[in-house]
Amino acid sequence: MKEDNGQDNSLNELFLDTLKDIYYAEKQILRALPKMAKAARSEDLRNAFKQHQEQTEGQIERLEQVFEMLGKAARGKHCPAIVGIIDEGKEIIEDFSGKEALDAGLLAGAQAVEHYEISRYGTLKTWAQQLGMLDAVPLFEATLKEEKETDALLTRLAGAEVNAKAA
Repeated sequence: MKEDNGQDNSLNELFLDTLKDIYYAEKQILRALPKMAKAARSEDLRNAFKQHQEQTEGQIERLEQVFEMLGKAARGKHCPAIVGIIDEGKEIIEDFSGKEALDAGLLAGAQAVEHYEISRYGTLKTWAQQLGMLDAVPLFEATLKEEKETDALLTRLAGAEVNAKAA
């Protein structure tokens, strides 16, 4: 990373802070996905959660590569945003267990997670470019592509099956 002036230094700090944030978030998501898969009534939704769990493991590995590039230990930082989104998912499981609307609620919560991740990875990719971290850019691009594909899959499931059953 270049450190030509105070602005870049500030962006370096912000980049590292955001990297720690998404690392923590991915670890929390990895813990939540099996619970969401278990709660899902739709087999397609359950499979989507299981597939995303596997992807999340790879995404964590990519983040660890970026930490390594920076010469920093891979360490997360408490992320209230993802904790709140995951807590909402837990409430949906508790409040709608056994009801047709459960899958619609799980899917909506999962998309909130995806949109958060898409926002973070897009930002990190842009900042990596700005900071001259060209080796990190393709790692963020790969994860961003997966997150967008997962979001598109969830959107298809909502339209094709889940929301209609909830109605």
